[in-house]
Order: sequence, then C-alpha cells, then structure tokens
Amino acid sequence: MRKNNTISTEDILATLCKSVTEVLSAATNNQITYSAMVQKITRTCMRPDIGCFVLFDGGFTGLVVKNFTAQAAMELYGDYMRNMGMPESEIAKSHLSDDVSNVLGELMNQVVGDFTNKVREQLHTSITQNQPKMMAINKQVQISVDTTMDRPQARRVTFTTENQHIFYLELAMDKTEFIKLHEFDIAEAVDPDDIIANEKAKPAKAAKKSDVKSSANDDIDDDFMAELGL
Repeated sequence: MRKNNTISTEDILATLCKSVTEVLSAATNNQITYSAMVQKITRTCMRPDIGCFVLFDGGFTGLVVKNFTAQAAMELYGDYMRNMGMPESEIAKSHLSDDVSNVLGELMNQVVGDFTNKVREQLHTSITQNQPKMMAINKQVQISVDTTMDRPQARRVTFTTENQHIFYLELAMDKTEFIKLHEFDIAEAVDPDDIIANEKAKPAKAAKKSDVKSSANDDIDDDFMAELGL
C-alpha cells in the first residue's frame, strides 16, 4: 500500500492483487503477474469457463469474483497438483472435473485469507469471508452483493500465468477511504510454515552444537595425554 495518510479503493485492490500473485505463485510454482492498468466496470459477473466468488464483510463490505479461462484453470490446477507431488495419472484432464473446481476454490480461499490478514495488519480493521463458491459455467452470470453499499465501486484486473493464459479478478466494494490518524508499525505476518520449519531445525542445530562441543573436549583430552607422554 502507498505510504501516505489515506488508503483508497485502489490501494485495497492493489493489496488484493498482491495476495493473488503471492499465494498462487507459491502454491503452483507458476509465475503469476497482473496488469498495471485496472478497469472501472459497472458490475461484477461470473464468466466462462470457471467462475468463483466470495463475499466479505466487517470493516468494509465487498465481493471478489475470479474468472478463469479453461486453459488458465488447467494450468494452475495442474501445476498445483504436480507441486504437491501428485502423479500425472491422477491429475484431471478436463476443466469440468469437480477436482479442478475444488482445487481452485481452495486456492481462492487461501488468497482471500491472505488478503484479510493483510487488511488486519495494514488497516487495523477486520473483515470476515464466506466459503468461496466455484463452478464451471458456459454463460455469463451477474453477481450482486446481498447487502447495502452506499457508493459501490467495481474494478477488474487482468492476470497472466507463466504460459500466457489469462484470468480476471473483479472487486466490488463500498467507495471508502482509510485515513491514518498517527504513525504505527505494521507487524510482519507470521508464516506458520516458517515456524514449523524452524522448530524442526532446532534438534538438528542442537545435535550439531553438541557434536562440536564433544569434538573440542576430545581434542583437549588428546593434548593433555600427549603432554604426559601417553
């Protein structure tokens, strides 16, 4: 987010885009990028071939929609499954497979979860989310937020996979601004995987330290015995 005293809708959208690229890139080992240009749109829609939406509420209200082409969906799904060690024979071959929708829905859940954490850390407010709804569709479906928004705004951002396949993110939310009253430190997010890795590394480090100490003691004993002529 920009280092100024006011956080706008575009800043919040940029944070969401960062969550998308970070989570999907890490989960799929696929370099995800997004366009520096954002579109203003009048409404959000789920579009073919696979669409997903999630509602959030709390500090501000909104709706996130992600639309994947079949090619983008299969690339992200396949890369994720391979990254998880799944054999090629067990990877679905069609974007219409339930497995593809389930995996993309889980990735969407991780993205929005990361986004809500960033909002909590950077804006000092809290939002909650529902379970993402993912489905394969062959027609455009308009989605609206079932709640009152004073001045709704909608934006669309284009994302590109490593193999140049396209998918889109659409955000609809209240027109809002967060104004910083005073300076504060943004706490660094704690990655549970890092904590687990560090805990696993502790016994190995302790054992190595013990071996070094034991070796040093052995060297001292050998020197002492040599001085005695033994």
